[in-house]
This record gives sequence, C-alpha cells and structure tokens, in this order.
Amino acid sequence: MRLTFKIIAVGALLAISVSLLSLRQSDNSPPKQIQQKLIEQSDSLLKAVGLLRSTPFDAAHKAQLQYRFKQLRLVYKRIEWAAEYFDPVNTRLVNGPPVPEAELSGVIIQPDGLQVIEADIFPTIATSKKVEMRGLLKRLTQNVLVCKDRFQHADIQDWQILDAAKLEVFKIEILGLNNFDDPLLQNCFNESAAALQGVQWAVSRYDARINFESAIKYIMRQSEFNQFDRAAFITRYANPLTRKLTALHKRLNLPDIKYNRLLNQEAATLYDKNAYNRNAFIASPQDSATADKIALGKHLFFDPILSGNGVRSCGTCHQPDKAFTDGLPKNLDITGKKLVARNTPTLINAALQPAQFYDLRAPSLEDQANDVVRNRDEMHGDMQVAIGKLWMDESYRNQFAKAYQVENRTAIDTFEVVNALASYVRSLTALNSRFDDYMQGNSKALNATEINGFNLFMGKARCGTCHYLPLFNGALPPRYMQMEAEIIGVPKSKYSRQIDPDLGTAAIQPLGFNNHAFKVTTVRNAARTAPYMHNGIYKTLEEVIDFYNKGGGAGAGIKVFNQTLPADQLHLTLKEKRDLIAFIKSLNSR
Repeated sequence: MRLTFKIIAVGALLAISVSLLSLRQSDNSPPKQIQQKLIEQSDSLLKAVGLLRSTPFDAAHKAQLQYRFKQLRLVYKRIEWAAEYFDPVNTRLVNGPPVPEAELSGVIIQPDGLQVIEADIFPTIATSKKVEMRGLLKRLTQNVLVCKDRFQHADIQDWQILDAAKLEVFKIEILGLNNFDDPLLQNCFNESAAALQGVQWAVSRYDARINFESAIKYIMRQSEFNQFDRAAFITRYANPLTRKLTALHKRLNLPDIKYNRLLNQEAATLYDKNAYNRNAFIASPQDSATADKIALGKHLFFDPILSGNGVRSCGTCHQPDKAFTDGLPKNLDITGKKLVARNTPTLINAALQPAQFYDLRAPSLEDQANDVVRNRDEMHGDMQVAIGKLWMDESYRNQFAKAYQVENRTAIDTFEVVNALASYVRSLTALNSRFDDYMQGNSKALNATEINGFNLFMGKARCGTCHYLPLFNGALPPRYMQMEAEIIGVPKSKYSRQIDPDLGTAAIQPLGFNNHAFKVTTVRNAARTAPYMHNGIYKTLEEVIDFYNKGGGAGAGIKVFNQTLPADQLHLTLKEKRDLIAFIKSLNSR
C-alpha cells in the first residue's frame, strides 16, 4: 500500500498527441503489425476480465477466482508497455495504486482496477464486497475498452514503440521485481517475464536478434524472492537490452522527437552519465540553468542579503560540508528562540524531484526558494526589499545583467532572484557514486557486502518499493511526473508511543488519508545527512533500519489508522542490516 500524492510538474513531460506526430504507415509496416497485435491483446484482456466476472464471488470458488485473476494480470502485463505509454491516464484506472491520489488542484482520484481487486481476492475472498467487486469488474471492462479504442485510432510511430519498449524494461528493473503492484499475489517474476515477452514481440518486428530470451529465462529460473540477484539481472540483462534498443533507434535513423522529461530519451541505461535532465521541472526553456545563472545563484545562496535581519543565508542551514544539510534534528528559527518545524533536507539532487519540501507544497525549486525567503521562521525576508538592495550593489547589477539579458534594465526582477537560486540547486545534481560506477560497468566499484545490501534494499528489506531505483527518492518512474508521500508512523520522539503531531501533506490538503504523510526523500547521501526523518529523531542509519524492520510506527505499537508502510516485521538479521548500511554508504556523491 502506498499514498500517491500527484504533482503535475509545470513544463515537464508535456503531453504529445500521437495524431500530431503521425506519418502514414503501410499496412504491413511494423507499427501497423504492432497496432493490430495490441488490438488483439486488448480483446484477450477483455476475455480474461469476462472470465473473472463470470466466476461466482464466494469462498467456494476461491481457487478459481485466484487463478483467473492471476491469469488476467499476466495478460495485462503483456500489453502494459503500450498501455502505459499511449494511454497513461486511463491505464491508471486499470492498474493504478490501490489508494486515493491527490492532485494539487484538489482533484481526488479514487483507486480502481487490478490492484484494488487483488485486495479482495488475496489472501482470502472478501465475500462481503460482492457488490463492490461487481462494480470494479464492470469499470475494468469499460477502461479496457477505452484502451482498445485508443489503439484502434492511434497513429503509432516507430520511435514511440522503441521509446515505450525501453521504458518498460526500465520499469521492470525498478518496480517489476519487487511485487510493487502485486504485493498480495506476489507473482512478480512471472509478471516481469510476461511484460518482457510483450516487449520482445514488438521489438522483433524491427530486429529479432535482440536477445530477450536470456533475460526472461533468468527471471523464470528464480523461485525465491529474497534470493533473487537483482544486481546481476540489471548489469547482465537489463542494461544490455536497453543499450541495444537505443542502438536500434539510431540504426533505423528514426526521428528524435524531444520533449522535456526527467529521464532523457537518449539515455541507454538508467545509470548513464547525464541520463537525467536537471532542467526537467521548469516552467519554460529560458528558465534552464546556465553557467552565469549558477554563479549568480551560488553568490546569493551564501549571502545573507535576502534575509530579514541580514544574518542568515540559505547556506546557514544547507551547508556543503554536511551534504547541504545542517546536522541538526531541527534548526533554530531566525530569531534563535525556537525550533523550526522540520529537519533540514539535503539539496543534492533536489532538482530530480517534481515537488519540494516534506509536505510537497512547492512544485518547483523557484517556488521553494521564494517560500524559504519569505518564511517568517526561516529567513523572514521581503523580496521587494531584497531586490532593491541587490540593485544598489554594482557587482550584483553586473551579474544579473550577464545572467539575464534584459534591454534597458532599470531593476532586478524577483523571479530572476529565485531562478538564480534554483539554478544553483540544479547544479548540485550528482549521480556519481560508486554504485553508479558499478551499474555503468565497473564490477569492482562495489564489494560483495555492498552488492548484497543492494539486493536486500530491492528485495527483502522492501526499501525499493518507495525509494525508487536509481534516484532512490519518491519520484515515480519511469515518467517521474508524480512525487509520492508515505505514512510510516514516525513517533514524536525516539522512544515515544505517540505519532508525531505534524500532519505533513494534510496541512496543505486537509484530507484524512493525507494525515502524517511526508515526501519520500532520497537515500542518496543518507550516510552524510543524519539525523533522520522529518522531525530528526533518529541519529543513525541503524536506528532508521530498526524502525522499518519493526514495521514502522504501527509495527512498534503506535496507533496509525492510515499507515501505508506494511506493519509486518521484515525479520532482517544483524548481518543484513549491516549490509544495507554498507550499500547506502555506496550512494554517497563524489
């Protein structure tokens, strides 16, 4: 279970209408063959839903219901690569998260589809929900029909097919091998194999020599969830596959249709240098970070000129030698008389998330900078006063003139200030840890303990179901349009049996399911950013892992009515905890 707090990033991942990009295809072209296959697979999916609908929803038919649901999910997985790419909004209603999804606009999307159905069939049949099940299956049929109609009328292009295929392989390595969307059925290996088979058929229309079979066989050989070597699968099978798909795109001389998204379309693997676009979450292209903006932003970052009392700067709380944190549970407010509300998070890789702050209230780094400057407790500044001071400073006037080309300039604009600060934060993107070296092909970059820690992170310890590989934050891959929040039941103090009173995202959106929900922060550089949690109550990584090992707050006996973290204990051994920490240390940026 997880809470999805949907953030639509301004200017990021602009929707492209397939019809606008259409080029007439011959009747036997690969896109036409694939389109016809997708229509046929949609019919197979409808048939599978129909079989489940025809099965009496009672305990006597438990085995049949569970078998047919399992087969239904496998049919869906074979079409997932195309459904999620060409019809993402509707597909969210087919296989989206089993929890409400809140948009900043206030729209609430209620859960629907396969993952909701799963909870009523596994591990036992929820016979009291017979009426609800009838409605779920009826809507699922309607949504699959919508998906089929999309395939029937779309002008699908070669470049889109290969782009979608590569994204599906990425999704499998990030989410497919940890029961992310089948936590009760727990059939992730068979489902991942089915998803690869769907991609394989489509790609074979272009090049049948690309070897999916080895990857499929490797997955299918696995029977024990906790023993599966995910590091080996990624380095030996997934990475070579996505490299070959990238090379195939180039070899076919397909058009490079670019649009702004976090994961660059030309990235051959998730771990390529420059695979991620630090300028993804901006309002317009001219807001991108440049060398001049970064230099100006750095100057502003460490200058107290923006604060109300002229004493505090951004760098006061975000210190470079502490991975841009302050090493405190909570810092003092600007008066020095009380504590601020929350722990100071790192700014390293902050550009790689579509929302900022623990409560996700800022959709951009510009909004974050503006919020902090104006915040009464943090900097208590006045932007109008600040830009007046900056204009009076000749050095700043020259820097702004260089960074922002404005004719006949007579003042400094407030947006220029926050954009410069945001540009500096965007420059703090650093995906260059030893883990990245390992995934890029340096097999000696990690030792056996660290590799085992990674496999634990992605498997038994369940960390990877919230801290998504390879950014290890809550930006939902592979589209990265949503930032997830979780309710894990963090206590008021280390030994308290009461939940911390901070309401998290509910303070922004006062909805019951948002109570005590906080952004899933990055695990990268976590070894350098103690103390931990939004309230800074845990001093060490050992304490954090113990908290999760017990099942979060609910597992430790705290009353958390809406905890999204499973309350079951993980049963990690002392060695496994140590291996996890060793892996986390390998994520330090250099």
